[in-house]
Amino acid sequence: MLSALTLILCCQLAGELLVEACGLPVPGPVVGMVLLFAWLMLRKREDKELAATADALLRNLALLFVPAGVGVVLHLGLIGREGIAISAALIVSTLATVAVTALVMQWTLRGEGGGKGETGTSAKGEGGR
Repeated sequence: MLSALTLILCCQLAGELLVEACGLPVPGPVVGMVLLFAWLMLRKREDKELAATADALLRNLALLFVPAGVGVVLHLGLIGREGIAISAALIVSTLATVAVTALVMQWTLRGEGGGKGETGTSAKGEGGR
């Protein structure tokens, strides 16, 4: 488990270093995850120890939210003062995320169908109406 955890943390560190060195507008852990994915694809075999470590991390994921919860409680006064702005930002960003996700899904499905049946209905179903 220690070697798998070391691999995960090294990939995250490499991602952070790449982001800092290249000035990429992407979080370092995301780049690290891509590096880990690329490494796993190059190996072309399952890493059982890494899978077990990832499962253990996922089972205890709630513990990783404790510091965030403490931060929220610590800054409760600030949240009370800026509640309207925070709520507006959350609502706008959620709506933007849903809209972008819908557009990407529509674009993906359009490309998948090759230009025909864009809405997912078949020609037979439309002719019988």
